Amino acid sequence: MAARLVARSCGAAIGPVRGVALTIALVAVAVLGVPLLVYVTQDRMIFFPRPIAEARRAQIREAAPGVASIFLTAADGTRLHAWHVMAGEDAPLVVYFGGNAEDVSWMIGQARARAPGVAWLLTDYRGYGASEGAPGERALAADALAWFDYAAAHLNARPVYVFGRSLGSALAVRLAAERRVEGVILVAPFDSLTAVAQHYYRFLPVRLLLRHPFDSLSLAPRIAAPLLCLVATADEIIPAERSRRLYEAWGGAKTWVALEGAGHNSTDDSRLFWESIRRFIR
Repeated sequence: MAARLVARSCGAAIGPVRGVALTIALVAVAVLGVPLLVYVTQDRMIFFPRPIAEARRAQIREAAPGVASIFLTAADGTRLHAWHVMAGEDAPLVVYFGGNAEDVSWMIGQARARAPGVAWLLTDYRGYGASEGAPGERALAADALAWFDYAAAHLNARPVYVFGRSLGSALAVRLAAERRVEGVILVAPFDSLTAVAQHYYRFLPVRLLLRHPFDSLSLAPRIAAPLLCLVATADEIIPAERSRRLYEAWGGAKTWVALEGAGHNSTDDSRLFWESIRRFIR
């Protein structure tokens, strides 16, 4: 009888112990597994490559006279591509860096129609458009400098402006911090990708996990080139406070333009968008 009582009491105790162990295991998976998953998959969360086939590249070029399809070999051997929208002699040049899911060829028609008399170099990130490779902060920053140096050496471009949209704002800022440019145009910019990620993932140790921090805030105070900052008041992706913090840290002259009612992907629909850009360049 005593033996049976002991066995029953032990069996009753084993159930709760197993429940606690299962709870601990689930918590461990959540605490360790979720950050690990985010760390491993972050490139797919940040970059959305939009490659185009060779036939499509040739088609775009044929349909756009006065536009050159340029290839450049990066220091690591990666073949990069950009569209050069040509303009008259002594025309200012704008080096363009797009958003994280953008095929920049769409800007060919926009640039020619909305900013006549201005030349453009529309750069394809690695893995985007006709560029080879895979995107990453360090590689894209090096590519941005390479494109600027190419323009200075082969396109006889003076003056040169840099234009960054969303993710591209970080590359425009990096370029302006390391090369002399006439002006910087930023659309829906942010102070750092770390700060943006912390806004959305408050429960994660973002600073420890993020391999591509894109820290523009630390560079902004040393940039003397004038800034045109275009911010959508209804931006659902980049909080306005992230743009404002970068703007306030800027070292040179600066102009803030609020695009009333515009969202992250509808900035160009605002009347002030191209009007402000034309005024800034000229």
